[in-house]
Amino acid sequence: MKESGRKQGALSPCAACKLLRRRCVQDCVFAPYFPADQPQKFAIVHKVFGASNVNKMLQELPEHQRSDAVSSMVYEANARMRDPIYGCVGAISSLQQQVDVLQNQLAQAQAEVVHMRMQTHQFPSASGSAAAAGSSRGDNLRSRRSYLPLSEVDQAEVEDSLWS
Repeated sequence: MKESGRKQGALSPCAACKLLRRRCVQDCVFAPYFPADQPQKFAIVHKVFGASNVNKMLQELPEHQRSDAVSSMVYEANARMRDPIYGCVGAISSLQQQVDVLQNQLAQAQAEVVHMRMQTHQFPSASGSAAAAGSSRGDNLRSRRSYLPLSEVDQAEVEDSLWS
């Protein structure tokens, strides 16, 4: 049975003590957060922050905050390995840029929806006939006249007069 990466009775060193090649004591500050079966977790944190600094940070924090601090250190260490210059700040900046782009796209889509709704209120839908809308072809042409280019209006009037 394991508790915090240790076997009951005999002590199995936590990942930190194993990497540092030291004896893992009963009250080891690393043991609850760096179990023996996750050696890469401490290895990356050690590489970025150093064991002494991690030890100091954990000692200064109340026990109920240590787990969150270790999670943050692991995340930051992984980000630093991917991007040694910017680390988490680079990831946050990239995500913020994506949010800005998506917000702009959303605003454009909303503006297009408003524009399309305005157009559907000005023009009757193509699915309904002019008679069903309660107007004749001539009334429909007159309502469209202000929106059509001159050549289309003239051609429509010619067609209307030829077929009436």
